[in-house]
Amino acid sequence: MKIVSMVARILLGLMFTVFGLNGFFHFIPSPAFQPGLLLDFFTAIVGSGFYVLIFGVQLICGLLLLSNQYVPLAIVVLGAVLANILTFHATMQPAGFPPALFATLLWFLTAWPIRAQFAPLFVRKANV
Repeated sequence: MKIVSMVARILLGLMFTVFGLNGFFHFIPSPAFQPGLLLDFFTAIVGSGFYVLIFGVQLICGLLLLSNQYVPLAIVVLGAVLANILTFHATMQPAGFPPALFATLLWFLTAWPIRAQFAPLFVRKANV
């Protein structure tokens, strides 16, 4: 399981590093969007500058996974990113759903062996 987890971490790190970099340098051609909700969504994200946060988080977390540094932090943050990616593909672009499911599988394979490190996040009351 250790090798499976390591391979999943590296693949997940590569995915998010490449797509994070693509958000800034546009080396992967994007499909032409038809007028409608999807085009409006991307226009709002790009026009507001929100894409910098989205792709910046993906890039940083991808690099953390690749460098094997702060992996639990990267996993927690990417959990939120993947939830948004899955929701986006489920509601607006179903064609991209299979790669999103693959990324989610890699996320689970990376997170499962270190699940004990997440236990403090589920403490009901903080000791303050």
